[in-house]
Amino acid sequence: MLNIDSGPRPAAARETLIEEGLLAQLPDKAKVVVIGVGGIVGASVAHHLVERGWDDIVGIDTSGVPTDIGSTGHASDFCYTTAHDFLSTWTTLYSIDFYEKLGHYDRIGGLEVARVGDDARMDEIRRKVASGKAFGARARLVGPAEIKERFPLIEQDKVQGGLWDPDAGLVVPRSQAVAGELVDRAVAAGKLAAFANTPATALVIEGGRIRGVVTPRGTIAADHVVVCAGLWGRLIAEMAGEDLPVMPIDHPLTFFGPYDAFAGTGKEIGWPLLRDQGNSAYMRDTGDPTTSEGGMIEWGYYEETHPRLCHPREILEKHQARLSPSQRDLDMEQILAPLERAIELTPILGELGYDARRSFNGLLQVTADGGPSIGESRKARGLWYAVAVWVKDAPGTGKLVADWMTDGRTGIDHARIDVARFYPHQLEEAFIEGRCREAAQKVYNPAVHPREPYATGRNIRRSPFYAREVELGGHFMELAGWERAHGYAANAHLLETYGDRVPVRANEWDNRHFWRVSNAEQLAMSDDCGIINLSHFAVLDVEGPDAVALMEWACAARIGGDANLGKGIYTHFLDDEGNVRADLTVFRLEDRCRVVDGADAGMRDFAYLRRVAADKGFDVTVTDLTEKIITIGVWGPNARATLQKVVADPAALAPENFPFAALRPITIAGKPVLAFRISYVGEQGFELHMAYDDGLAVWDAIRAQGVVAVGIETYANSRRMEKSLRLQNADLTTEYNLFEADLARPKVKDADFRGKAKHLEYRARDKQPAILCTLVMTDNDDAKGVARYPVGTLPVIDPATGETLVDALGRRSYTTSIAYGPSIGKNIALAYLPWDHAQTGRKLAVQYFADVYPVEVAAVGYKALYDPENSRPRS
Repeated sequence: MLNIDSGPRPAAARETLIEEGLLAQLPDKAKVVVIGVGGIVGASVAHHLVERGWDDIVGIDTSGVPTDIGSTGHASDFCYTTAHDFLSTWTTLYSIDFYEKLGHYDRIGGLEVARVGDDARMDEIRRKVASGKAFGARARLVGPAEIKERFPLIEQDKVQGGLWDPDAGLVVPRSQAVAGELVDRAVAAGKLAAFANTPATALVIEGGRIRGVVTPRGTIAADHVVVCAGLWGRLIAEMAGEDLPVMPIDHPLTFFGPYDAFAGTGKEIGWPLLRDQGNSAYMRDTGDPTTSEGGMIEWGYYEETHPRLCHPREILEKHQARLSPSQRDLDMEQILAPLERAIELTPILGELGYDARRSFNGLLQVTADGGPSIGESRKARGLWYAVAVWVKDAPGTGKLVADWMTDGRTGIDHARIDVARFYPHQLEEAFIEGRCREAAQKVYNPAVHPREPYATGRNIRRSPFYAREVELGGHFMELAGWERAHGYAANAHLLETYGDRVPVRANEWDNRHFWRVSNAEQLAMSDDCGIINLSHFAVLDVEGPDAVALMEWACAARIGGDANLGKGIYTHFLDDEGNVRADLTVFRLEDRCRVVDGADAGMRDFAYLRRVAADKGFDVTVTDLTEKIITIGVWGPNARATLQKVVADPAALAPENFPFAALRPITIAGKPVLAFRISYVGEQGFELHMAYDDGLAVWDAIRAQGVVAVGIETYANSRRMEKSLRLQNADLTTEYNLFEADLARPKVKDADFRGKAKHLEYRARDKQPAILCTLVMTDNDDAKGVARYPVGTLPVIDPATGETLVDALGRRSYTTSIAYGPSIGKNIALAYLPWDHAQTGRKLAVQYFADVYPVEVAAVGYKALYDPENSRPRS
């Protein structure tokens, strides 16, 4: 294993290795080629591959090593630890630790401030502190006096408060230097050969696998290729016949000076970092004037109103650019208004001279959904991507990629960054540009609501009854391109009956993108019958001689055997560590297995099944039918009786003829329907699956019986939570096993399946390190006496210590799902708790913004809080 604490190789030696010796000896084969090895991401990937035991690695870069044209060459190089998702926090904390162990991190700390009058920004800062407490960041709230004390350049009377992040800091002297050092170490160890001025001009792909990389110096045959080309990543992806949903944007970066407050100190930075995100800006000094970037104040801005995007094909060549291909000229009109606001907060910017020569637009990348594109290509096995990664996350991402390539998994769930997550429509150029433009407007002003809908890329997928839902006044949100009504304005009259059980959310944040009628629809369904549009389900057909064998290997539940014919089997994919990779249902049909999956997981599971089939040599075809098969849910105490009025054979729905989990062909309105007796809302009833073109007739026939249309809010959130039902990519991740999720079957099937050995090992434990529990808030009034209805992720806290719970494996406890349950009249959350805290009745707490609320463990494991069979809540 390569020791990252060993000394760096002198730069002169690197130039000798890269330019004089190795360039003339471009190898004709390698195990791995890293494209873009000169950037901090490529260098981090190469380093971590070496750490995991890989050798025979070739790194190439279109320019210098380290890069002199990519984003790494001009990055501001600072790191803040706060984020609203665990994965981003983890990659940043890992990266900070990595840089510090190398001796290349100044943990100077960072402030983020809210101006007087900007109460929304102050609330966002409070939310960030709570998220930090959930995920392991140490940020805390600070007042104006402490802000002034730590950053004397600020006008104290202009700020109402902020946060202090003690672990924020600067990569020193630059991430560019760190990239060079990482390459040096790998070269010196004999594991890497690095080549500057060697662009990739083509990829060699044969039989669906990467076979090599073509360069002007020759072709390198390779089993694996990792694309770390940053701004140019999409151009490399085009060589494989695919696209990546990322775009470069202008980032105005300006310098003011001279500023000699730290002359003679030798420091790379003197004051803490400062974020003024209400102005979409940041500021830092550059330290001692004698250091590489020193003697200035750096002020950066991210355009919120008119961000300037470009496709990578529009980036200039090196010989065409005045500064660098990734540095475009700055127009002062871009920054005049925000700069004036910045001077109000920190007048020194107006006192110092503006250095137009050093100021520029530095290109950086934004993504269509806020997450980078990491993982194996769907077009070519062995082709990997690590694109749209910032400096603060680069070493952490390098570790994830190296672990993924080595083990087939990562220790941290990577679903939200997996390049396989995108549907085809999400990889069309117009969609990418629209969503990236939205993302660009929020790069540095991330007060984004957890339920915030996109404005672009809408109305791409509509159910066959979309027009009916519009007539009902549907309140639409979008998932995987599908327009989904969370509730219907036409049902407002239900609040006359159920309004006393559906609280008004006085706090705007709690009420944003929520429609009160949704909870009334749920209560009406529980009293009678409701119909829910589930057209967003991903549907995959697995056909061929080995269809059952593939599903048997992929699934933890038994799929084979005659007894399973004509049944729907709720099951999971596990990874090699026996943790939960996917949550889905398999229909055992006469001639195929049909996978019914969640919309946000569908494409990943589609790619996964095809990869497993290829790796195991199964003779199958996996087909995506998501836009051809649609689903309706009909549930409630009168669901069966209502459907019996519209089916051709009412007796077929009788309990003795249609047992739980059975599949039966039925006919409604003359249309063939595959009915599945199952429920995700607890109430009795059926999922109805049919061809897209048949859906409207079926919907109309059911609605003609007076059945209330119920929005997806009931299905996805409120009733699901009351029933303690788990959601993939939220409550179910590769960080926990089925026993911890309390979804393991009583017996382990005889047939082999992925993760079985570890699954058996976990089964043999006396107790699990953690278990998923259901919590209820016992008091939801905030410090001002306003009842709160939390959204997002909240840390679960031990009231005795005030600290976030941590289990024996170091995993932190936070809410994985949360919603108000109108049937029990309480806020409900799911969270993994350490085993010694998982007792029914245990008193704990959660933090929401700055307030701490008492919660109680209402159920340990999978136990519903509401029993619709008895139509009464259980405490």
